[in-house]
Amino acid sequence: MVSFAHSVARVATWNLAGYQYVSPDRMRRQVEGLALLDAEMVVLVELGSEDHLAGLSSGLAAFGLEYAQLFLAQPGGLHIGVLAKAGVALENARLVPGSQGAYESGRRALAFDVRIGAFAAHVLGLHLKSGRGSADQALRDTQCRAIGAYVDAYRAAEGQSRRTILMMGDFNMIPGQDVSNFHHLGGADVMDFVSSWDLQDRFSHILDLGRANLLDGFAISRTYATRYVRGSLRLFPMHWTMELGREAFRDRVSDHLPFTASFRIT
Repeated sequence: MVSFAHSVARVATWNLAGYQYVSPDRMRRQVEGLALLDAEMVVLVELGSEDHLAGLSSGLAAFGLEYAQLFLAQPGGLHIGVLAKAGVALENARLVPGSQGAYESGRRALAFDVRIGAFAAHVLGLHLKSGRGSADQALRDTQCRAIGAYVDAYRAAEGQSRRTILMMGDFNMIPGQDVSNFHHLGGADVMDFVSSWDLQDRFSHILDLGRANLLDGFAISRTYATRYVRGSLRLFPMHWTMELGREAFRDRVSDHLPFTASFRIT
């Protein structure tokens, strides 16, 4: 086990708006944002390609921040990847079969095991169906049922029932609106949607005309999650940290802001 000099580690998730062309300037700004975030592990959603992830990693290396990469290609053009610092173990990565639900070209959940010091968890990186219409919510329901069933099966498996489960990424679900999505995604009442409670007065998705909402999500299994530092989940105000206005950040960096949470690792 690697010995860490600090008692907690930060994990984060961020949607990088990879549906847009990632220009060299946008890549440079995303690298700067990740360097400021300085998390031990980051689940990155909406990567345009594996080269996008590799470019972020090499850019961070220029700041003296060495990150290993985890990438499994999705069927469509947008992907989920992970960056992790030295000493963070990422294992057993796979795309969860059937987690696209009835949305055949949709992103699959990225599942993997992480260990940082004494902290260990099973992580699901998610990027669910977008859209605010009833048909979109119905498609998300099919994805959420499939992922919820996976969570139940994982929890029931021998030797895995006591492992912390984390969900993070772009849920494309608004607390209080997409009630059925949250209901199905939680499995048999396994998951605690911490972001819905701790960040209910905040926003993570920056829209045009000054609008914003909380589309991104972070959830922790209700049991065996004692290493989570309660109250540590935060929306990282990267636009402010980078001295950019909200709209400028949307245009030049991403239309989403990241989440961070802390876990005890000693």
